[in-house]
Amino acid sequence: MSPLVARLLLLACLVLPLYCVEKVKSRGYRKDPDADKYGSCLQGPAGAPGREGNPGTNGIPGTPGIPGRDGSKGEKGECVNEIFEEPWRPNYKQCAWNSLNYGIDLGKVADCTFTKLRSDSALRVLFSGSLRLKCKSACCQRWYFTFNGAECTGPLPIESIIYLDQGSPELNSTINIHRTSSVEGLCEGVKAGLVDVAVWVGTCADYPRGDASTGWNSVSRIIIEELSK
Repeated sequence: MSPLVARLLLLACLVLPLYCVEKVKSRGYRKDPDADKYGSCLQGPAGAPGREGNPGTNGIPGTPGIPGRDGSKGEKGECVNEIFEEPWRPNYKQCAWNSLNYGIDLGKVADCTFTKLRSDSALRVLFSGSLRLKCKSACCQRWYFTFNGAECTGPLPIESIIYLDQGSPELNSTINIHRTSSVEGLCEGVKAGLVDVAVWVGTCADYPRGDASTGWNSVSRIIIEELSK
């Protein structure tokens, strides 16, 4: 046997026992799984919960959504023209006479001029005063209004009548009673501007006239008022 071979055999005999002993030690050793987690110290109790954090900042606004589709077509509307008018203000007038004592049987008794502001308004007129009719046989008298010389046609004349039957022989046909009466009504269709409003006395249809008297021993008045329709 050569010296080189003898040396290799001797080295193998020395190393092999050491390898076997190290392998046996590795098999008998059991590693603690929590050793790397906690080291060599014991785990302590859990700590108190922390306080809530501050609110976060608002996020970035999102992108606009997709526009919606067009709605269905609406119905055709009506055309309305607005008319702005001035507010209505009162417009009236009164003419009065003390003891008119007008004894005519036919003709104008009294008149009063009035300024009408609008053509589409109506006139309310009133005559208040003492009226009387006297006659020996049946008679009738009529008191009525005119507007610029014409009776009302919108819709009808404004009038009041007194009819007296045949007087009695015992009283010698001298009935002479004066009563405060009124003639009143509304007239439409009178144009705007100056209007001559007058009260007249005349006869009734198919009856003779008598002895008429207006405004005896008392106050007589004409009141005119413009009214919005």
